[in-house]
Amino acid sequence: MDLFEEIVKLRRAGRRAALATIVHTNGSIPSYESSRMLVREDGSIAGTVGGGCVEADVWAAAKEVLRTETPRKLTFSLNHEAGQDSGLICGGTLEVYVEPILPQPMLYIFGAGHVSTALARAAQLAGFGIGVIDDREAFANADRFPMAQEIYTSYAEAFGKLKPHAATYLVIVTRGHKDDMDVLRWAVGTDARYIGMIGSRRKVLSVYHALEKEGIAPEKFARVFAPIGLDIGALTPEEIAVSIAAELVAVRRNAPAAQHKSLDGEAAHSGEPGPAGNAATHEGHRADIADEVRPYEAGQAEAAETAKS
Repeated sequence: MDLFEEIVKLRRAGRRAALATIVHTNGSIPSYESSRMLVREDGSIAGTVGGGCVEADVWAAAKEVLRTETPRKLTFSLNHEAGQDSGLICGGTLEVYVEPILPQPMLYIFGAGHVSTALARAAQLAGFGIGVIDDREAFANADRFPMAQEIYTSYAEAFGKLKPHAATYLVIVTRGHKDDMDVLRWAVGTDARYIGMIGSRRKVLSVYHALEKEGIAPEKFARVFAPIGLDIGALTPEEIAVSIAAELVAVRRNAPAAQHKSLDGEAAHSGEPGPAGNAATHEGHRADIADEVRPYEAGQAEAAETAKS
């Protein structure tokens, strides 16, 4: 099996793996420098770094690298007596570098307004692939989103075609609360790594409560990042986009800043604010993002239509 072809296949399928490579040798070893072993998420392997206990230790390290998504370097000495360390008595040493193989993170932005155009630019620079979904062809198009790999002009079509996985990020910034609710209803049933929704805590809780009345379990919303974005006091569409992009990177890199901001079920039923620490935690610090941006976008759209006539 060609390991590099297998890596390409895994990345295209949105699956992760770890690649172990012998990067340095000294003396006699049971393999050769540059030999490689690929460890998939399910623990299956392709290739070899020499077998024996060395390979078992490398396999265990690869599983840890997958968990942390952080590379490691291992050193083995094969000069010991039988039964010690690696169990191999070849008389040499070797170093193995184990690195995560990750699919490109894919960001799907639901809504194609001003926040979305700024977010698409920022997220692309941060290494995300971009998909845009909006039911307005005048907004969701290649002219406004030249970096987009996928564009849908129907939410229903996107729901049917997209298969979110561990490298998928979903951002909900549509032009209306009803569309936000429709997207969230679908999103919480997917395997997306990140789901974020724009709006104040009050608006977020009202959406949760409405969906709970439809029969969606409250715990489904525990994984949603809402209000969306890191708290940097953002007000303009561009600033809001920066705060969202920063949160996406934090989640991708497992950074402390990505501490979850879910609103608990008790708050959803009581109508009171949830735990502190969210992007719109205290009144006056940041206005309702959705209510700030959507009138602005509506005005821009109306002006554009007027200019055409």
